[in-house]
Amino acid sequence: MISTLNLLDADWRHLVMAELEKPYLAELVRFLEREEEAGRTVYPPPAQRLAALAQTPFKAVKVVILGQDPYAGPGQAMGLSFSVPRGVRMPPSLKNIYAEIERDLGTRMPDSGDLSGWARQGVLLLNTILTVEAGRFGSHQRKGWERFTDALLAALSARRSGLVFMLWGNHAAKKAGCLSAERHLILSSSHPSPLGVRHGFRGCGHFGEANRYLQAQGLPPIDWSAVG
Repeated sequence: MISTLNLLDADWRHLVMAELEKPYLAELVRFLEREEEAGRTVYPPPAQRLAALAQTPFKAVKVVILGQDPYAGPGQAMGLSFSVPRGVRMPPSLKNIYAEIERDLGTRMPDSGDLSGWARQGVLLLNTILTVEAGRFGSHQRKGWERFTDALLAALSARRSGLVFMLWGNHAAKKAGCLSAERHLILSSSHPSPLGVRHGFRGCGHFGEANRYLQAQGLPPIDWSAVG
């Protein structure tokens, strides 16, 4: 994490450095070092663990999409929630996200699952947990990442206004306590996974609602079809 601080803008770097001074995050860094020294594979690789912050500067954030933890399969995780590198098979959750965009906006989505194009437009693609052991979904829960991402979201909520937060599923819903509903638009639904999509995500209309909210502030909407 420390080696990638130079990839961040000054605002994000200041926030991360402030958290690094706290014992919980120093212990998390040591935990990750021990895991890798023991020969365990951790996704994404170190250079991509803060990719969400690196690709979307603090003052450029317009929309926040919260995921849970990174994909645990080889070649999938790239540090952006729900995103996979171009050429990698699209996971079911992302297929369901694309299907909802098409239903909501009538926009035909591309075959690529690389969401870097969203990040460049101001969509912060943040997981609540930023690492995972290969093949073990949820393996890095309660190691400190939740507190770290709470701090990032709380800073966005307090220092910015007029943002859109998309909270999908129980993990994301827990972050609502970090956010001000008076200063921002908070959209909640079930998770877009195959198990959750029928319980509120399908038909949620979040993408059109987000764009209308941004346009009402005189901001350009997100082109959801412009991916990586």
